[in-house]
Amino acid sequence: MKIRQNARHFASRKALETPVVRSVAKSGLVRMHTKIFTGKADPTHAAERKPRLDAFFDATMDAYLAALQNGYSEAEAREITHIQSNFDFYNHGWTEMMEFPGDELEDHYERYADFFETWGITIDDPLGEFAPPDGLPDAPSTPERLENPDHPHAEGGFADDVYVETDDGDLIVGGQDDPDAADVDLTSAVGVDEVGADETVTDDAVEADEAVIDDAADETTPDDTAENRDR
Repeated sequence: MKIRQNARHFASRKALETPVVRSVAKSGLVRMHTKIFTGKADPTHAAERKPRLDAFFDATMDAYLAALQNGYSEAEAREITHIQSNFDFYNHGWTEMMEFPGDELEDHYERYADFFETWGITIDDPLGEFAPPDGLPDAPSTPERLENPDHPHAEGGFADDVYVETDDGDLIVGGQDDPDAADVDLTSAVGVDEVGADETVTDDAVEADEAVIDDAADETTPDDTAENRDR
């Protein structure tokens, strides 16, 4: 699929991989994605979908970290989470929120089949082992939209690879190379930019952050608006 990639994406990656600020970044990214996709939803249904989207996007942050741990690039790891989201949108008939047409679901699954199969992810079960223990909040489906799907926000024809659009408008197949860590400004990460990288965080939050990344490392096997630009 086609996604954007800029310095803020690399900063957000660094924040998610950094204890102390991980919780702040994760919360900020969840808020941002929920705001973006409720904005794409039918306004009559947007509010009722918000609790599920919050929980779903929270879980995909763990999938993102696991993909990075498994050697996927930033663009690939983020694309994986977007594909998971589109699986869930399709399953609920939320076709107006989808980023690629429904007839490309299988193609996107096959490209990351190794990762998806490792974590029990299918089109019908988009989170697999990343699903929260108590499940996700329910949200009403609109299955009638699947009969004649409307995809006003979808871009087809990009199912064979990850296509990255830069801030300059260039399209790079496979994504950009990761910058040197020293060149990444952590304070520009989503969420962190709202509070600052030096904000005091509790010991409990640090322990929770470390558990997320440690679990991903243990279980992984080797083998537009400003907000839309950041998603």
